[in-house]
Amino acid sequence: MANNDIEHYKSKVTPYVFACWILAAFGGLMFGYDIGISGGVTAMDDFLIKFFPNVHERKMHVSENNYCKYDDQMLQLFTSSLYIAALIASFFASRACTLLGRRPTILMASTFFIGGACLCGAAEAKWMLIVGRILFGIGVGFGNEAVPLFLTEIAPVQHRGAVNILFQLFVTIGIFIANLINYATSMIHPNGWRISLGLAAVPGCVLLVGSLIITETPSSLIERGKEDEGKKALKKIRGVDEVDAEFRQIVAACEQGRQVKKPFKKLFKRSGIPALFVANIIQVFQQLTGINAIMFYAPVLFQTLGFKSDASLLSSVITGLVNVGATFVSIYLVDKVGRRKLLLQASVQMFISQVAIGAILLTHLSATGTLHKGLAALVVILVCTFVMSFAWSWGPMGWLIPSEIFPIETRTAGFAFAVSTNMIFTFIIAQAFLSMMCHMRAYIFFFFSAWILVMGLFVVFLLPETKGIPIELIEERVWKQHPVWKKFYDDEEGKRDDMA
Repeated sequence: MANNDIEHYKSKVTPYVFACWILAAFGGLMFGYDIGISGGVTAMDDFLIKFFPNVHERKMHVSENNYCKYDDQMLQLFTSSLYIAALIASFFASRACTLLGRRPTILMASTFFIGGACLCGAAEAKWMLIVGRILFGIGVGFGNEAVPLFLTEIAPVQHRGAVNILFQLFVTIGIFIANLINYATSMIHPNGWRISLGLAAVPGCVLLVGSLIITETPSSLIERGKEDEGKKALKKIRGVDEVDAEFRQIVAACEQGRQVKKPFKKLFKRSGIPALFVANIIQVFQQLTGINAIMFYAPVLFQTLGFKSDASLLSSVITGLVNVGATFVSIYLVDKVGRRKLLLQASVQMFISQVAIGAILLTHLSATGTLHKGLAALVVILVCTFVMSFAWSWGPMGWLIPSEIFPIETRTAGFAFAVSTNMIFTFIIAQAFLSMMCHMRAYIFFFFSAWILVMGLFVVFLLPETKGIPIELIEERVWKQHPVWKKFYDDEEGKRDDMA
């Protein structure tokens, strides 16, 4: 397709398409609410007394090692079990996205999430908590697979980055709301934790209603042979009738995609490696920034630093607010300056913040003492600068870039691998962080900062820029032009792949 055709893709933002973006993005709010709610609940005395009395007993001993008093594998399993469930569910979600469409997959995500919220809120035994978390996980796996794809496919090319980042924006809003709720329910005894967990059903219900209102994406409809419906949907989301150029490009991409009968197999062919590697390594790096360690356990972390229970929850609210505000920076800049510049700037800022936190804790926090109030406040500020830079870079880019770099024939399969990689590394960090903090102490922050340095080098040498490129032309105009990745393509293999 000629470049001037791409430049003349016509669209306008109608109230309906804006509503589609917002309603679908509630899948991110579900995910964020769960991230935020877990750490606050696990710091509540009523919750610990009921389900983890040994942890509560250790917590009450003032002489207990600051870094180890929350080190309990079952307590960590409460948080991390969700992510193993999401890991497995993401592959079923990939098939659902391909066979049924993005919209029904989003509907299923909301249903599982509501079920998990009800079971966790009513839990009387550990097994009910864990089963509820597994249902949460299935909902997250389906939602995190379908929602970023939906937003990427429904967005006009010139706004694709900003629209996709709505998912991450709502993740941050979910974390912030969860922190506010935890702060309020920590004062409600003995069942405040039930309110925190049960209210997860609210974003699930909004997503459920939203899934009945939003349209299916044109790419999904055309991919499944519904070309007339696909063209109608394209006119609806673009707000104009002149969609022939874009429609032809989507049809051509889908026709090429239909030649590939085994998308998972094609992912592992030589020409599939660049997108597969980049999509998955970004997920690994997103978790190795240490962000989820901070977000999961922010209240626990701040208590370790010497804050009282209420003060630690309030500090988490502050970091949550910073997280939301900084995500708007990404929405504004991502389609102006591009993906790579945001990632590189943030890598420098995150590295400095993590090293500074580690240095303060290493030199001023003993195993049984507390930080001076001034230093503790400085750590909160450094956590905020870290969260801020993550929120406009590795947070949203971790979902945006993998959703836009695969060709149509491997898009759902490739994104399923990306989601599952995110979930397994989220699980590892969630399951290991408290134990790592116990054994590594302040050095854990140096561990994460070393990975941030590696991430910056990855962006410099291996990450291509995708700003302003139609997703149907990513392979031709991104991968085949990159100085490293173009070596994975040759005409003969491309022909063999297309005939597969």
